[in-house]
Amino acid sequence: MTKEKTAKEGKKTTGKRTPDTVRSRKRGKLANTQRYIPFSEIRNDTVILKNGGLRAVLRIEPLNFNLKSETEQQGIIAGYESFINTINFPVQIIIRSTKVNIEPYLGKIHAQAEQLSGGLMKEQTLAYATFIQKIVEVADIMQKEFYIVIPLDDTPQKTSVFHQFFAWLNIDDTLSKALQRNRRFTNQLTRLKERIDLIETGLNNIGLATKQLKTMELIRLYYRTYNPGTSQAQKLANEQELNTEQSVL
Repeated sequence: MTKEKTAKEGKKTTGKRTPDTVRSRKRGKLANTQRYIPFSEIRNDTVILKNGGLRAVLRIEPLNFNLKSETEQQGIIAGYESFINTINFPVQIIIRSTKVNIEPYLGKIHAQAEQLSGGLMKEQTLAYATFIQKIVEVADIMQKEFYIVIPLDDTPQKTSVFHQFFAWLNIDDTLSKALQRNRRFTNQLTRLKERIDLIETGLNNIGLATKQLKTMELIRLYYRTYNPGTSQAQKLANEQELNTEQSVL
């Protein structure tokens, strides 16, 4: 009887351990999905890719082409053609459409309403906030953001199917890759800034204002891009708060 009980208890114990092992493996796979993100870090206002390439992002303030006179429109087109002809490297133009977030604006209105002493003024202020919120929900108002991504790659990017397949097999970042990127970073950054100056000068000449995204702005942009749903409810901390948390850790 004692041997039979021991055997049964051993089977029960083994049966309980298996599901826990499977769950832990699944959690590990979910945690490692960031392995498939092509960049390794963001610093010095620059996105550093795992393959050693660098990326700078410029935000472009658009202009209303239709409101320009015919002479101004022709000048803009000619300036843009000249700008394109001066570039000897590829760039990526991104138009990002996002739903308008009016929560900060509504928060200010509600805060102002709470400070009002008159009952009628407070009711009208809150009614205005509700009206604006309903308009945005019904109309589904979108806002557009314009960016230019400036690349710097020491080796030409191959886009063949076989190259992409083997690249996915070697997606993990390693210490040797990180050390190699760090040794080449200073020299690469100087060359990247030359490209940034060229792009900014060409766009400014045709009346387009540009601004290079800083490190924290890049982090927020990629966070919103890769987490469109989560980023609406869970905001990132500002740079000062992040530095405080790092110093505490």
